[in-house]
Amino acid sequence: MKQEFSGLGVLFVAGFGPITRDSAKSQALYAETLGLPLKPYGDNTDYLSTEDGEVEGCRHFALWPLTQAAQSCFGRDEWPTDLPTPQAWLEFDVENITIATEGLLTRGYHLLISNREEPWGQKVTRFLSPEGLLVAVSETPWLRSS
Repeated sequence: MKQEFSGLGVLFVAGFGPITRDSAKSQALYAETLGLPLKPYGDNTDYLSTEDGEVEGCRHFALWPLTQAAQSCFGRDEWPTDLPTPQAWLEFDVENITIATEGLLTRGYHLLISNREEPWGQKVTRFLSPEGLLVAVSETPWLRSS
């Protein structure tokens, strides 16, 4: 039975993972020690991820380098010194990215990026949580059940 959530229309947790500062050390822990089936995502050898269903209960687990998170949010490799540096990312797939983005703005959240379509087709809005997580609401069509 599908669970219904109120609020911003969250459908499911689309992904989670640490934001890494030392890719080799993180890979040693998560891939080698814990044995997670992490693979480079395309040509990006520092962004290691699982495919949907490889780790039960998680549609997408990935090690996301801080430089790439900064590039995604700010268009540069450095995270701004006036913002908390996130240690992890958490992404929720939502029914409608426009409505969810408007809901975040109405509730006073400072958005780092707003309803942006990525080159791979995902639509995403990102912000920092009170705990310092890099949180996203997104529309990720390939993760949705048909």
